[in-house]
Amino acid sequence: MSTNMNIAQTQERLFQVILAPQITEKATYIADKYQQIAFKVRTDATKPEIKAAVELVFKVEVLSVSVANVKGKTKRAGRIMGSRKDWKKAYVSLKPGQEINFAAGE
Repeated sequence: MSTNMNIAQTQERLFQVILAPQITEKATYIADKYQQIAFKVRTDATKPEIKAAVELVFKVEVLSVSVANVKGKTKRAGRIMGSRKDWKKAYVSLKPGQEINFAAGE
């Protein structure tokens, strides 16, 4: 019984790892040239978690995962300096023949 509960908790965690796809000019260029998709992920996510999450959510096979920690921009409002939150970006390489179609609403 505890293993089923543990599997449910793990699956729930994997659904929370991926926050959003990164759709920028650079991400589109990388997708075309290197067949990689960029995602915004939780800051505490690990490469194996990201791989498992992408495979679970999009039903594709992942070849490799690269991550980059992005520092939040410094912003100011009048005299007060502040900064945006730091975040993590993951570049996911899919196995040949695999494809994620965001337009289909899978």
